[in-house]
Amino acid sequence: MSAARCLRSEDQFLCSICLDVFTDPVSTPCGHNFCKHCITQHWDTTDRYRCPLCTEMFHTRPQLKINTFIREVVAEFRHEAQQKASSSSSVQQAAKPGEVPCDVCTGTKLKALKSCLVCLLSYCDSHLEPHLTMSGLKRHQLIHPVDNLEDRMCRKHDKPLELFCKTDQTCVCTLCSVLDHKTHEVVPLKEGYEGKKAKLGKTEDEIQQMIQVRRLKIEEMKESVKMSKDAADREIAKGVQIFTTLMESVERALDQLIKEIEDKQKTTEKQAEGFIKDLEQDVSELMKRSSEVKQLSRSEDHLHLLQSFSSLKAALPTKDWTEVSVRPPSYEVTVVRAVTQLEEKLSKNMKKQLEAELKRVQQYAVDVTLDPDTANPHLILSDDGKQVNHRDVRKKFPDNPERFSTCICVLGKKSFSSGRFYFQVQVKGKTDWDLGVARESINRKGNIKLSPQNGFWTVWLRNGNEYKALDKARVSLSLDSRPEKVGVFVDYEEGLVSFHDVDTAALIYSFTGCSFNDKLYPFFSPELNRGGKNSAPLIICPVNQTVFIHTL
Repeated sequence: MSAARCLRSEDQFLCSICLDVFTDPVSTPCGHNFCKHCITQHWDTTDRYRCPLCTEMFHTRPQLKINTFIREVVAEFRHEAQQKASSSSSVQQAAKPGEVPCDVCTGTKLKALKSCLVCLLSYCDSHLEPHLTMSGLKRHQLIHPVDNLEDRMCRKHDKPLELFCKTDQTCVCTLCSVLDHKTHEVVPLKEGYEGKKAKLGKTEDEIQQMIQVRRLKIEEMKESVKMSKDAADREIAKGVQIFTTLMESVERALDQLIKEIEDKQKTTEKQAEGFIKDLEQDVSELMKRSSEVKQLSRSEDHLHLLQSFSSLKAALPTKDWTEVSVRPPSYEVTVVRAVTQLEEKLSKNMKKQLEAELKRVQQYAVDVTLDPDTANPHLILSDDGKQVNHRDVRKKFPDNPERFSTCICVLGKKSFSSGRFYFQVQVKGKTDWDLGVARESINRKGNIKLSPQNGFWTVWLRNGNEYKALDKARVSLSLDSRPEKVGVFVDYEEGLVSFHDVDTAALIYSFTGCSFNDKLYPFFSPELNRGGKNSAPLIICPVNQTVFIHTL
């Protein structure tokens, strides 16, 4: 029967039971026609014999014979349909890999135009025509051609999946809805489709928003890379300039050293040449006198010898060369003095660079005040929020989540999550302190270990002379002088936290390559007062202004 689906639009040759063109047509006593197999199977399943179309009752089961006239007409139409399908297939395209083929075509499979959810078959242009022209087939649901139409059938009941169960979020057939899902909220596929489509629209909007956020983040990262490159280029240029100046200073010092040594050598050579010339002149004179002495000693003229002897002796050189010498100069002293002078000069240049660097970071100075809601109960804060020290008596404060319960710490009020900022703290007179920055999400209850892993980037002083940077591993610091005022600088994007001795402009320590993904707060700990030995407060002081200590 499937081959007959390509007939033209005369639906009078359509069996009302199978909705297909007659195969072995028979006529009932009431005059209606059916496929012999269809009407026979229909009456086999019932005790009453009615016409499926007009419902006329027959007391006995009619004896049906094939209607030869209708069979011949149907055969003619079949032949015409086959010729039409053959001619139309010559201009239609064969299905390519990835395209849905027609399920009816024999031989070369043509490209399907539609799939039928009732027949569970896909049709090319010619085989689709009955679904477009015959009244019975027009009621079938056609969709864009798809593979695996059997997946659209309920595997349990072998019926089309026509409903959607909202409770189980699955497609079901009509039998499923009254059996397995009878207590569930079941709606037509179209309603479920429209609901999901609306959600897909929202999902698409969310995805587009996420894409936009990521694109903005990409642009932000590109801009950060550009800023980093620009900063790197500036620092390289600055470094080249500094080191070029240093190398020029070294070269000048070396040239001056070489000249000084050469001048000393030339002076020594000139002095020696003078001495040698005088000595050679004395030798020449003495050799002349030696010759005269030898000649006079051979004379047998008594009078001549006696008269010449006195004048000959008086003419001898009288200079004493015993204490005369040429002493080489001490070049080591010259080199040491030149190196010392160079070190002093380089030190001055380095200090100028450090002062310039300190001035550069100080331009990012911010106004920092202490947050009393974070202060440990043993801490005393000044009214202006600029000073803090430790007291032995614990004051009663609400144990809010922001407050440090055990560690003698306090944070600044203002947080920073981008850009650069700088603040400086007077530590004069203290034997112990901790300074730096901390991220917002740090633990504030119980004992705390200060480290970058725990969200702290700090430097501390212990026992008046033990300075350490609390990096991943604690780093002992050797400082030329004891800082009285410490500056803290943060570059959030670059991941830098640096500490400076404000008075000498010396760099104390730098945390580099830090990864900040949280708000940062200035961090302070005056530590225990140790019976008054460490009672001086930590004082947040403005840049380039005098600090006045208030009595707490």
